[in-house]
Amino acid sequence: MRYISSQTERAVRFVGLSTALANAHDLADWLGVEDIGLFNFKPSVRPVPLEVHIQASGYPGKFYCPRMNSMNKPTYAAICTHSPTKPVLIFVSSRRQTRLTALDLIQFAASDEHPRQFLRMPEEALQMILSQVSDQNLRHTLQFGIGLHHAGLNDKDRSLTEELFANNKIQVLVCTSTLAWGVNLPAHLVIIKGTEYYDGKAKRYVDFPITDILQMMGRAGRPQYDQHGKAVILVHEPKKSFYKKFLYEPFPVESSLREQLHEHINAEIVSGTICHKEDALHYLTWTYLFRRLMVNPAYYGLEDPEPHTVSSYLSSLVQDTFEDLEDSGCIKINGDSVEPLMLGSIASQYYLKYLTVSMFGSNIGPYTSLEVFLHILSGASEYDELPVRHNESWQLQRKEIDLIHSSYGQVDKGSATAALAMLHKKEV
Repeated sequence: MRYISSQTERAVRFVGLSTALANAHDLADWLGVEDIGLFNFKPSVRPVPLEVHIQASGYPGKFYCPRMNSMNKPTYAAICTHSPTKPVLIFVSSRRQTRLTALDLIQFAASDEHPRQFLRMPEEALQMILSQVSDQNLRHTLQFGIGLHHAGLNDKDRSLTEELFANNKIQVLVCTSTLAWGVNLPAHLVIIKGTEYYDGKAKRYVDFPITDILQMMGRAGRPQYDQHGKAVILVHEPKKSFYKKFLYEPFPVESSLREQLHEHINAEIVSGTICHKEDALHYLTWTYLFRRLMVNPAYYGLEDPEPHTVSSYLSSLVQDTFEDLEDSGCIKINGDSVEPLMLGSIASQYYLKYLTVSMFGSNIGPYTSLEVFLHILSGASEYDELPVRHNESWQLQRKEIDLIHSSYGQVDKGSATAALAMLHKKEV
């Protein structure tokens, strides 16, 4: 936008907001914000002061599920100690953990002879609400004043849970980390039960980014209701020192443009901003990547920030990107100039990755059958991180069984089910 502004000589105003970071001046310089427009707010200016407790002992053991289970009793103790009557948000890493955590809290409350201590509505109102809930686990936990919130719930159940918590009809809401970013539901106490989540791509448990932890903690303390908020972080023992040291010490923000450069360059070629290799190089000098290359070259694989080294790096980056886009059928290179092709325009118009439109262009023809078309469509990398909703996997398998049965009438559904089970076992 600043590059286009320089070409059109029309000023653009930028307003940027961020969580804690160490290199605010780098970002301000990139956005064209001068010192007079840069404001750095310390935690002390928070409207509701935040009191943070990192569980002192930590939790041993290398196995994730037993470790999460061992945190349930301290979670209940934290509620009783820090917020026995006020709203509590508990962040966990998965849908399964929302259910397991809620069930254990119900059990601990029952052991204290107060099984419904988290419920804030009469029985008649409760029964009316339960009749509207379709998820069986949510229906059970709501009877004890504990709500569940995750992407697997349908919209009606999720909205109902949010409304009950916001109106103090239930005291406790167990949710996944997505709630921290998407919904405005503050609480007096926030408990972060574990700081790891399962990364399906890496096939292992990885740490939440510090920004996510800060965002979860930021839900503690309700303006106009609380004098102060509280956050309790239950952390794996080896990482206890890390969180104590770095929770309020901001990290520098680096650029992620390299991983998405093909899509950006293609979009600029389609819009006419980039017509030559020199345009692409000029475009890159306006990016945050260029500024961080000069400051932290090692992060991006450079030995030093000397001008000739950076220039050579950027030139190679542009050349490789152009060649990849040409091989994928998105652009055409004529000497030093470039022009967009139909696939490139489609990718830019619909925000598709260049490899996705290349796959479509190579495999979809005028006589492609619907089955093959759906197979190609499902291979798009845009769907890689799209999770299957709760209880949907069996429904999808049933549709596969019906499809096999309808395609091969002589195969009974029992045989189709057995064949499908063998197929899934083989894939695993």
